[in-house]
Amino acid sequence: MRPGIHPEYRSVVFRDAASGTTYRTRSTVATDRTIELDGETYPLVVVDTSAASHPFWTGNQRVLDTAGRVERFHQRYGTRGRN
Repeated sequence: MRPGIHPEYRSVVFRDAASGTTYRTRSTVATDRTIELDGETYPLVVVDTSAASHPFWTGNQRVLDTAGRVERFHQRYGTRGRN
C-alpha cells in the first residue's frame, strides 16, 4: 500500500437519530463530532435510519393492498382482450 493515499480506518460510533441506538464499528467515514463511550472518545456519525428504526426490521411495515389497486385499475381503464 502506498502511504498517504488511503483514508484512516478507525473505530467509529454510528447513532440512529430516530431511536438513539448506538453501534460501534470500524469505518473510514469522516466526521467532526465525537462521543464518549465506555470511557473512550470515538468519532460520531448520526444516521437517519438503522435496523433499530427501519419499518422492515421493527415489524411496523405497511402492507400494500396490491390486489385492490389492480382491481381499481381494471375498473377505471378496463381490460384488454388478447387477439
